[in-house]
Amino acid sequence: MSEKIRLVPAPLAIAFELARPEKKEAFEREFQRLSETDEDPIGQWLKIAKARGETKETDPVLLHLLVELHRKVDMLTQIVKNEEPERLALAEEAEIEAIGFEHFRLEEPRLVPGERYYGRIEMPLFPKRDMGVWFQALDERTAKILRLHERDEKEWSQYVTARERVMIRELKQKREGKA
Repeated sequence: MSEKIRLVPAPLAIAFELARPEKKEAFEREFQRLSETDEDPIGQWLKIAKARGETKETDPVLLHLLVELHRKVDMLTQIVKNEEPERLALAEEAEIEAIGFEHFRLEEPRLVPGERYYGRIEMPLFPKRDMGVWFQALDERTAKILRLHERDEKEWSQYVTARERVMIRELKQKREGKA
């Protein structure tokens, strides 16, 4: 690893598994399903309404909050009916210690260098959700992200930036405290 990887502390959880040939198809199917969180009925309606221009006069923040409220009601209905979203059982679970725009590092060594993995990262964003990720181990703790969905890439980058700001604020407060 000759290139310097810049990481910032971030408390995230990941479930992952080695991408064996016999499981790649199932992993890819889940990866695609996770990207389609907007493919619920309200998400489909919203896409069509936007395409027709029916949302031009609507406050986008209010519309977004209303759609998320509808999704929450759907989620609560699923809980009441004991319906859980279909997720693959992945062999490993770990805590992510630090993240970067294209990398992350686990708290403990759990990876095989050079191997490819499929994983789900629990993102603490609004709305809270799982993000599918394909990655390759650079060493026993550090991974390079190979593939995220376009929307997930944007949210990942925003989260990394937010974590960098937190770190900068903390460093600044420490320096001011010492002065």
